[in-house]
Amino acid sequence: MPDHPPQTPAVNVEAVKEVTPELVEAVAALVPQLSSTASAPDGSSLARITEAPGTTLLIGRLDIEAHPVVGMLTLVVYRIPTGTHAVIEDVVVDEAARGAGCGEALVAAALEHARDAGAKNVDLTSRPSREAANRLYVRMGFEERETNVYRYRQL
Repeated sequence: MPDHPPQTPAVNVEAVKEVTPELVEAVAALVPQLSSTASAPDGSSLARITEAPGTTLLIGRLDIEAHPVVGMLTLVVYRIPTGTHAVIEDVVVDEAARGAGCGEALVAAALEHARDAGAKNVDLTSRPSREAANRLYVRMGFEERETNVYRYRQL
């Protein structure tokens, strides 16, 4: 009998419509894997995010027995005089689930949402140290822009 490679579970992506204790717990586990300085939002903060016009919080689940949330991404679509723009922020996949296609599924879903909202371009930033994420973005068609990114820190 030939050897068969292990099957990768399918990824289910959904836009968050309701903040549940499971979501709060999952986000609390994911945020520290994204940022060592950010605090995870509580339930009321997550509700404000999911209710904000133009903001879509996407979560990814592996199609396995417990269907836990293993990844998230935030898409922000906004309109300005030069058109409809979209930005992907806070992409993170749980360390234990990386390589199973969740990041790609989340980004693909975000691109579809952005296209449906009329955005011609979608921007994102990623630290150079996130090598796998940067390879994914390039593989999915993102191009590095020649631009300066500035940050003003409010006190």
